[in-house]
Amino acid sequence: MMWAKVLWMLLLLCKLSLAVLPAKPENISCIFYYEENFTCTWSPEKEASYTWYKVKRTYSYGYKSDICSTDNSTRGNHASCSFLPPTITNPDNYTIQVEAQNADGIMKSDITYWNLDAIMKIEPPEIFSVKSVLGIKRMLQIKWIRPVLAPHSSTLKYTLRFRTINSAYWMEVNFTKEDIDRDETYNLTELQAFTEYVMTLRCAPAESMFWSGWSQEKVGTTEEEAPYGLDLWRVLKPAMVDGRRPVQLMWKKATGAPVLEKALGYNIWYFPENNTNLTETVNTTNQTHELYLGGKTYWVYVVSYNSLGESPVATLRIPALNEKTFQCIEAMQACLTQDQLVVEWQSSAPEVDTWMVEWFPDVDSEPSSFSWESVSQARNWTIQKDELKPLWCYNISVYPVLRDRVGQPYSTQAYVQEGTKTVNSNILQYRLESLTRRTSYSLQVMASTNAGGTNGTKINFKTLSISVLEIFFITSLVGGGFLILIMLTVAYGLKKPNKLKHLCWPDVPNPAESSIATWRGDDFKDKLNLKESDDPVNMEEDQVLKPYSAPTDFIDKLVVNFENFLEEVSTEELGKSQENILKEEKNKHVTSPYCLHHPPISTEIPQRKPQQLCSRIPEGTCSETKEQLFSSVQSLGPDHLCEEGEPNPYLKNSVTTREFVCLKNFKTKPKEKFSVAVA
Repeated sequence: MMWAKVLWMLLLLCKLSLAVLPAKPENISCIFYYEENFTCTWSPEKEASYTWYKVKRTYSYGYKSDICSTDNSTRGNHASCSFLPPTITNPDNYTIQVEAQNADGIMKSDITYWNLDAIMKIEPPEIFSVKSVLGIKRMLQIKWIRPVLAPHSSTLKYTLRFRTINSAYWMEVNFTKEDIDRDETYNLTELQAFTEYVMTLRCAPAESMFWSGWSQEKVGTTEEEAPYGLDLWRVLKPAMVDGRRPVQLMWKKATGAPVLEKALGYNIWYFPENNTNLTETVNTTNQTHELYLGGKTYWVYVVSYNSLGESPVATLRIPALNEKTFQCIEAMQACLTQDQLVVEWQSSAPEVDTWMVEWFPDVDSEPSSFSWESVSQARNWTIQKDELKPLWCYNISVYPVLRDRVGQPYSTQAYVQEGTKTVNSNILQYRLESLTRRTSYSLQVMASTNAGGTNGTKINFKTLSISVLEIFFITSLVGGGFLILIMLTVAYGLKKPNKLKHLCWPDVPNPAESSIATWRGDDFKDKLNLKESDDPVNMEEDQVLKPYSAPTDFIDKLVVNFENFLEEVSTEELGKSQENILKEEKNKHVTSPYCLHHPPISTEIPQRKPQQLCSRIPEGTCSETKEQLFSSVQSLGPDHLCEEGEPNPYLKNSVTTREFVCLKNFKTKPKEKFSVAVA
């Protein structure tokens, strides 16, 4: 019996030692979401077994109590529970105790006390406008709607958060509103002119420790003012042959000027020192202007203006050509930090507290890549790495400025990122890739061992504007295009050789093959009339006889009886129009020993009297010429002159044509006609 009791005691002790109670709930926190719920959360330890929780509450100042129902309790090691209306009263004081339970037992938290006014959280307000007030500078008026789910009797406190649209840093303003109107306003002052601001707002009951969420952001712009001011700088160029000095003026908005500030234009006036009578003025809309000054000292003034006024005057002194400037910078160095390039310098003149820093890439720079910035009361200058291009070497110069005089600059070179490539010792060459066109590069090779490294000679080179591959590609493309064109031309020529021949070597009309020589009197009239009827616009022009100058061998080529040619033509017949001549040509013939001669149907030779023609020839020569012409006609013979079957190629090209009626066998045979051309 004793051994049985001992065994039973051992088993009981073992069971008790194996029992694990849940962890005690800690860090209880409760929030009263106005007119929505009352929620508590806590932080349990990691449980070894399944645990569920109960939240016990007393309310109505301790007169009532309840437990968070199972439906509202979140199980499975998730620690939160919510009490829902209508059991939520306000104002009120609650007590909260959390019980954790598993299969081995129950563990209770400490009792906590909660004042609902102190833990109340309401909805965020709604901003519906952010506007400037007409006539009030550098101010924005914010209007919003008071949250619907907020106690009407409570005074609300607000936090207004704002920033410029290009900034990431917020500024805050706290204020309270005691009225219960839903539409609230607040005037935010001491802002920058003509600047965009982003606004957001949150609120809370005056006694509460919990703020609402932030409202949606709203953007507003302050009113525009006259321009803030200008930063003015110059680049002095070498004097020209005629003694004039080009001076490149550059300006920009001064540091601290509104981001949205816009100028309608810029007024520049300049004059030699101590001689304002020679003042010259310039107006421009650009932010740079080149002046051509003499060798003396000049003063330059620049202002910007808009519809509201002018900016303060920016002044710059241009030293004389032979003026010696002071030098006070003894040393300068540039170093890289994690995200900045820092330039520091040392000066021997403590009175100098203003410096002008200029920087530009060490390439064939355009004016747009030239930058400058003024530094005051410091001997260092920093710039963010992302504002400089990687792998580019920059020329950086610092000018000391003492009142209106600019001293000698001190220059250095720096870059924000370099390319480094490590290769094995057996490699003695390396191909650089992805270089920028028309850019200067510096290259240096370092040989390294475990004991250290030694730099080789530094070399500089400049890349081409076009690569060899592109040259090859363009050449291949052009050559290929010509080859395809030749192949298409050859193929077209083989398929249609006549058309290709006609395109390359067009046919020239052969006068010998003309059909005009075969036309007869009536046919020629019909064709002439047909031409005139086809072209009614030029009818009158075609009917007018055009002047024609006879060639020098006219007499030699005239194969007609000269005596018939010299037969008198009355003045009345010469005055008739061409139409009367054509109507009467059947009834009028010129007689000849061999042929009857009709007047010409169309001729460009003006008719003259025989006396006029012979008047230009000596008397002896005129008679001899008549005999020669007469004998030449006889030698040809009537059969040859009147032959119709063989058209004379010479007649086909003729301009002037005469018709003859053969007299041979005139009584028995029909009239035979032939044409003689006068070229």
